[in-house]
Amino acid sequence: MSLDTAPRLDADALLDDPQTRIVVCCGAGGVGKTTTAAALGVRAAERGRRVVVLTIDPAKRLAQSMGIDALDNSPRRVEGVEGPGELYAMMLDMKRTFDEIVEAHADADRARAILENPFYQSLSAGFAGTQEYMAMEKLGQLRARESWDLIVVDTPPSRSALDFLDAPKRLGSFLDGRFIKLLTAPAKVGGRAGMKFLNVGMSMMTGTLGKLLGASLLRDVQTFVAAMDTLFGGFRTRAEATYRLLQAPGTAFLVVATPERDALREAAYFVERLEADRMPLAGLVLNRVHESDAAHLSAERAQAAAEALDERGVDDAHSGAKSAEAEGTSAGSTGAESTGAEGVEGAEGAAALLRLHAERMQVLAHERRTRDRFAALHPGVPVTQVAALPGDVHDLAGLRDVAERLTSQEAPGA
Repeated sequence: MSLDTAPRLDADALLDDPQTRIVVCCGAGGVGKTTTAAALGVRAAERGRRVVVLTIDPAKRLAQSMGIDALDNSPRRVEGVEGPGELYAMMLDMKRTFDEIVEAHADADRARAILENPFYQSLSAGFAGTQEYMAMEKLGQLRARESWDLIVVDTPPSRSALDFLDAPKRLGSFLDGRFIKLLTAPAKVGGRAGMKFLNVGMSMMTGTLGKLLGASLLRDVQTFVAAMDTLFGGFRTRAEATYRLLQAPGTAFLVVATPERDALREAAYFVERLEADRMPLAGLVLNRVHESDAAHLSAERAQAAAEALDERGVDDAHSGAKSAEAEGTSAGSTGAESTGAEGVEGAEGAAALLRLHAERMQVLAHERRTRDRFAALHPGVPVTQVAALPGDVHDLAGLRDVAERLTSQEAPGA
């Protein structure tokens, strides 16, 4: 199977469907996920939907392309949208999202104790896996507000883009871990006898951990766990609810790739992972595809024509020199040499253009083979292609251009 016969992804139909409430763009780094997410947001808003684009990638490209100085944890309206809808954009602030959860689900005294705890401050600022879990939390918050009828999510680069799918499982493993259970055990056992029994074991454990971690850090961890104990269950419940939301029919995953071997290998991984987790895959966005209006002229024919012109240019130069010598006059010599030089320059220019065309045809052929290989391995995945732009996208006009190319009605292999 080739890309010519692959099903086509109708992005406009996806965006126009009121049942589509979440679109998640995922893929390897450097393939244009941020631009794709922003272009989809602009397209949907200008077709009448109220859209928020959430980026988890800390790069500032999304803000710049939408004419916003900076993005933060609160949705900001994007001005200049041409249509009946509205567009907002925001960037995940991992720590602020964690703080908001604590403030919303704990009383004032407990919230203050948690927020001021040194271990919590380290955890919320950059603990492994926190970003992915907070992305789940923020997505759940946005969906629960019902303020937007479409949420477009721009995920981090590479395979970590799907780590947020593992957030509930990781959180469950963390909460069910022996270390957390031991730290929370004294608070869960009632009665003085139970406390005495546990205190013996706890003193032995904390003595050992104190030597490993340091007494100060261990006290911070114990204080944090005691304060967070009542919130742990809520974390798990919300994460699992958001996971189910991602599996629901109103969610659509778009895998973004470029027609290069490594990028499409990553795309294949995403497709297989989404299918394994029963996530609703809408299709593949094949970005930065090269095209040519002279594709009928093959690389081989262009190269052969360039070589023929090279030979002709040499022959013309020799002919001009012999003609000048036969005339025997300076005027005749000058005219013949001039005519010969112009012929050589014209031939050289044409040959150079033909060689550039041959190189472009080789790139197109390589891209087609790579795309066809993906299509053969995943024949049921709908595909849309986005032709390569001559420059970078840095404003709404550029995003509209990307959206037009992304939603064109041409078949993938056209």
